[in-house]
Amino acid sequence: MRIVMAVLMLVGLIAAPVAAAGQARGHTVAYDNYSLTVDGRRVVLWSGEFHYFRLPSPGLWRDVLEKIRAAGFNGVSLYFHWGYHSPAPGVYDFTGIRDVERLLRLTEELGLYVVARPGPYINAETTGGGFPAWLKTVDGRARSSDPGYTAAYREWLSRINPILARHQVTRGGSVIAYNVENEYAVNVDPLYMQQLQENARADGIDVPIVHNNCCGGNLANWSSGQGAVQIPGVDDYPQAFNCQDPGTWGTWGDGVTRRLRDDAPVYAAEYQAGAIDLNNAGYEKCRELTGPDYMKVYYKSNIIASGATMYGYYMLHGGTSWGWLPQPNDVYTSYDYGAAITESRGLTAKYDEFKRQGYLMTTIKPLAKTDTIAPPAPADPAVFTQARANPDTATQFVLVRHADRRTSADVSTTLDWSTPDGSYTVPVRVNGRDAKILVAGYDLGGQRLVWSNSEILTHVTVRGRDVAVLYGRDGEQGSTVLRYSSAPDVRVLEGTVRSSFGGKDLRLDYTHSGLARVLVSGGGRPPMLLMLGTDQTAAQFWRMDTAAGPVLVRGPSLVRSAAVAGDWLVLRADMDQAGEIETFAPAGRVVVDGRLVTTRRTPSGSLSGRLSGPRPVTLPALSSWQYRAEPPAFGDSGWTVADKTTTASPIKPKTLPVLYADEYGYHYGNVWYRGTFTASGDEKTVSVNAITGRRGNYLVWLNGRYLGSAAGGTQADSEPPVNQDPGRGDFAIPPDLLATGSTATLSVLVTNMGHNDDWTADDTRFKQPRGLFGVTVDDAKISWQIRGANDNDAERGPLNTGGLYGERAGWHLPDRHSRWQPAPATMPTGVSWYRTTFRLDLPADQDVPIAVRFGDQPDRKYRAFVFVNGWNMGQYMPDAPQRDFVLPAGVLGRSNTLVLAVIATEPGALAPAGLVALGNHWTGAAAVDQRG
Repeated sequence: MRIVMAVLMLVGLIAAPVAAAGQARGHTVAYDNYSLTVDGRRVVLWSGEFHYFRLPSPGLWRDVLEKIRAAGFNGVSLYFHWGYHSPAPGVYDFTGIRDVERLLRLTEELGLYVVARPGPYINAETTGGGFPAWLKTVDGRARSSDPGYTAAYREWLSRINPILARHQVTRGGSVIAYNVENEYAVNVDPLYMQQLQENARADGIDVPIVHNNCCGGNLANWSSGQGAVQIPGVDDYPQAFNCQDPGTWGTWGDGVTRRLRDDAPVYAAEYQAGAIDLNNAGYEKCRELTGPDYMKVYYKSNIIASGATMYGYYMLHGGTSWGWLPQPNDVYTSYDYGAAITESRGLTAKYDEFKRQGYLMTTIKPLAKTDTIAPPAPADPAVFTQARANPDTATQFVLVRHADRRTSADVSTTLDWSTPDGSYTVPVRVNGRDAKILVAGYDLGGQRLVWSNSEILTHVTVRGRDVAVLYGRDGEQGSTVLRYSSAPDVRVLEGTVRSSFGGKDLRLDYTHSGLARVLVSGGGRPPMLLMLGTDQTAAQFWRMDTAAGPVLVRGPSLVRSAAVAGDWLVLRADMDQAGEIETFAPAGRVVVDGRLVTTRRTPSGSLSGRLSGPRPVTLPALSSWQYRAEPPAFGDSGWTVADKTTTASPIKPKTLPVLYADEYGYHYGNVWYRGTFTASGDEKTVSVNAITGRRGNYLVWLNGRYLGSAAGGTQADSEPPVNQDPGRGDFAIPPDLLATGSTATLSVLVTNMGHNDDWTADDTRFKQPRGLFGVTVDDAKISWQIRGANDNDAERGPLNTGGLYGERAGWHLPDRHSRWQPAPATMPTGVSWYRTTFRLDLPADQDVPIAVRFGDQPDRKYRAFVFVNGWNMGQYMPDAPQRDFVLPAGVLGRSNTLVLAVIATEPGALAPAGLVALGNHWTGAAAVDQRG
């Protein structure tokens, strides 16, 4: 063990210091019409989106980023959320869960490029589209050059831009491009775009400035003239958001990214890698809609048709819209998005397909510079081909798919292919919704690949021997032709492979099944191990770069990192179950997660051994629930007089005073209103309008008696007619409730579901109010008070809680033991609080993602806010499909307090709730990384 520890220290895997970005050597970032370059070296930017603000456990950021890197990505796209960092004008927080410098240092340590996207507007289906809610009360149209908005956004950029500037590639960091604004293709203001870029340059941003066009606007807007960016990109969402019908195909077009500037690379800035769940289908349906078949056909078609060398896939990991992060129209708590990495950080079949394509894109260097060429002609017109070639190496890349990409037929045909090394008749098969990128004329290490109808996963050179992995769909015929000066020696080590040599060509024929292995030596070239697999067996391989060169590992569920020190290969890896590990590396001994692995040398020249799987875990039951009631408008402290008569919102209230919550500094969550009036005794009706956003509601009491509830309203966006009666509710007053001349108290609880985005760049949408829009009690004159969140939680921030009395009093926090009673069998109308505790004793070397799962209760008349150790990790709602609420490590600890704040519109019973494990992995992620 001492030797193992010494080796680990030697390769820097324990307590390795990370140099500050400012101390690292800067690099030169440039571009031409083909690609980005770093120090003159062409870079295919293969990146995808990750939202740090949707994972409030900084210790888990490494886990997600390592999984992104392990799939072959060399970049990550990062939105920076203005509202997440700024609770009030002039107030900014970049500590704790908002420590973006920590995030950027991680990307630098892991060797991932960053496309920084600080907005100011980001959309991202988050409240206000990333705008702080206080911006709603600022005069001037957002997303324009209006002076009021300009002063506000410059305050934000003056905080975030210097951080990003310090971490640019040009200063030894990771930021390779800066995305200005977001999807700004309607109601455009060129001066605004110009000012944003001038602001960035003045703040030290010197990497290329990019933009992502979308939404039917003029895609050339920012390609030339005032406001033009250097590298304009395009959003492509060909599957739309039809999660309820995952069999749909290409609703929004063919997904081919347009070239917008002749002097810049083609940039697929946001390419669909999942979907928001507009119709409550559940995110597994979204994952099916955007699954591997779609990825094969649309991603590969785009690669060859557009020649793009910059990619940003949205999303790679969606995460959780915890607290009050979600916007109200399209999402609920989960932002899983049907992404390749699930909300609970699990890997999916989509992840495997990303890895197959990502390894191709980042392994084969000629892909960074290609031009369109005439493709080989298929014998059957049912098959479609398209081709590109590198003008320097002549390497060809041929797309093969169905001519009608919607079909799932099985077609076998041949291609008449003029390769750089001669003309050939090449058999191909397209079975189902499939597409292939075939390569010809490629120097594969020390080998010459003439052509293959198998796809290339990756290849490495280990101790003078080339090791390559090719693959195809299970059961399909495969052929590979390699060139030698004389007949080489061919040994089939595993599987069935036929070989023939004629002229200078070695031809290998086989059927893709399992993993065949062929050892080729002689013939005037270095030896080569060729492994021929299926989609499934190819996904078992992991390519990792080390100082000693790239290595291949087969078998683990995940390989996080690799290092070579002398004769040692040191890996950090995960296992979901016990199984084989095989390594191809310049090393004779293998250490995995600090443990020496007993290995044997295989006929393939690799090392093979076995790894243990995770131990079973048992989670505690949730029991012994305790209870507290929250009476209507409870308590006399913390109330603000609501007496304003004007508002910056373009949507004016139905009655005065203005009762919009934002006007009084209450931006998120539930808000209590208390109105008093002198009763005449003849009052018949309480009439209410309230604007909450989709899925919001409100409850009404008069003198403590519950009158009822209604669904909150939404306002029109920018299209007429404006809704004059949003969220209308009329509540009859019982005849015995009000005495003549008495003081009556009207209490209203409004659930604000978040703030509208601003994708139309129109304040009628973004500045749509939240809260009471108008209230009348016949002709009574009502005096109002309002109470919302107290915003005194520095650790979790203002998006965590709303204005329930229990939230203000800290009932959602651990260690609040007084005045809790045993829970009643029936849940009363109004606000109730339920509390239990549980202990977790999980193995330190296992990653066990945990969720609270609610049982089925189809006729629910309540919503529940799920607080874990004080963190608001979700809202269980009657009309949303979500039943599992992920509780990430870092939020969870050993001793845990679970609190449910319940708002019921009718008496009833709570759905049963329990803990579930959403995975169980023996892991190489250090315990501090999971829980820190």
